[in-house]
Amino acid sequence: LERAVDLAGTNKARLTVMDAIPEVALSGYIKRTYDVDLNAQLKDQRLRSLESLTRPFTDQGVPVYTTVARGKPFLEVIRAVQRNGHDLLIKVAEHNTGEEDSMLGSTDMHLLRKCSCPVWIDRPGDRTAYHRILAAVDPFDDESGNLQRLILDLATSLARREHATLEVIHAWELAGESVLRHGRGRVSSLELDLLLQATETRHREGLDELLQPYGLNTRNDSVHLIKGRASEIITQHAQQQGIDLIVMGTLGRVGISGLFIGNTAENVLRDTHTAVLTVKPDGFITPVQ
Repeated sequence: LERAVDLAGTNKARLTVMDAIPEVALSGYIKRTYDVDLNAQLKDQRLRSLESLTRPFTDQGVPVYTTVARGKPFLEVIRAVQRNGHDLLIKVAEHNTGEEDSMLGSTDMHLLRKCSCPVWIDRPGDRTAYHRILAAVDPFDDESGNLQRLILDLATSLARREHATLEVIHAWELAGESVLRHGRGRVSSLELDLLLQATETRHREGLDELLQPYGLNTRNDSVHLIKGRASEIITQHAQQQGIDLIVMGTLGRVGISGLFIGNTAENVLRDTHTAVLTVKPDGFITPVQ
């Protein structure tokens, strides 16, 4: 909440604090038997709790709006975003109750996959200030419009606001390398080395072109061009370097409802324990109505 208030104040934005509660299964029976509207009472109780939580900020003159919705939480949040045109959704990660060792729970993943605006999932109990921010980019993303620029715009802006170090990472691979090295299409090690060098050079030049407007290039220590599978490289780098926030695109096909999140984003979100800010491409259509 402190982070959201600070961010809203910096950007002169309107801040809404929202809670969403599921319907109580026995509410109809309780209403008929005891003439008590349990859903309405629970909603009123949650609203009072939100108002109590935000009162220290409203007392300081910060305009904070509170609302409570009733229904499936991720659906109600996405509908609120659609209805009110919110620019950013901030949420604390819920504890995953499944078997996977993941920071993100079911509601988090639904929001990351289906919410139309950027979604920022913070680690529970994390420190307010970020010290190291990582922007994961793909200079060869030709389908998502200005997505890569938006990732870098958000990451550089947050790094300035947080007085944090900004790092940029891009992972590259040679398609079919295992076949060229060991399979029926095997080539000589000299030819393979030349192919690898040419591929790395192409990715280096593409990354330099993407970063040029931000005063960065691959010669900077803060820019990492690493060979390997993108999801593994991003997750490992974030863990090893103590990254506080990953800013990345959840790439997939745009303009088609529900076909959105790509394998790289899915794997990073499943495996990371770092806070994430995910950005949508232009043309994304939420499947939530």
